[in-house]
Amino acid sequence: MDDSRVTVLQERRNTRLPWILLAGALVVAAWALWRAFGPEPLGDPLATSLAAFEKQNRLTVFSAQLSPVVSSDREELFGMLKSRQIAVIPARVDYSVDLSSMDRRRLQWDANARRLDVRLPPLQLSRPNLDEGSAKYLREGVWIGRNTQDGLTRDNTQLAEIQAREAASNPVLMELARNAAKDAIRQNLAIPLQVAGYGNVTVSVRFDGDPAPKLPAP
Repeated sequence: MDDSRVTVLQERRNTRLPWILLAGALVVAAWALWRAFGPEPLGDPLATSLAAFEKQNRLTVFSAQLSPVVSSDREELFGMLKSRQIAVIPARVDYSVDLSSMDRRRLQWDANARRLDVRLPPLQLSRPNLDEGSAKYLREGVWIGRNTQDGLTRDNTQLAEIQAREAASNPVLMELARNAAKDAIRQNLAIPLQVAGYGNVTVSVRFDGDPAPKLPAP
């Protein structure tokens, strides 16, 4: 290799060096600025959880499809005309949790165990939604006038609403709804906490009146 070529290669190397040093200095400066003014890697876990609740004031967690079977009777003309109507009226009852009452007093964070304990208010049941358009009716009587039929239908509707509300309060359905609520809350809180940088977080959910979760032995 002649001297002129060697000189050209050295000049190119000397030209690259300041740019490499400048790039390195910019990386160091950016890292220092991020450390000084950037966001904290982890924020307040309770604030993160409450922010997840703020997106929806009421969370519907379960729905029960019911079919109350009811009957009502009417008498007219001093009991000479008797009529009866039996009805099967489909109904739906929704189970929901009022999240507007959730605050820090209902949350407890264990930083060492990465565990969030949540205490929910009681489940709320909606008014039964009767699908009278799909109802089935069976009527008995020698003669049933329009007014009598309307009265029987009103009575059946009231009875079906009462029966649907009582059936929805059955302990089996209530337990299904409670478990569905716990699963939904766990999912709604675990993901935001993971995104916030807390990793695999255990979310324990209970309702007012339930015993506090047992903490693992140290």
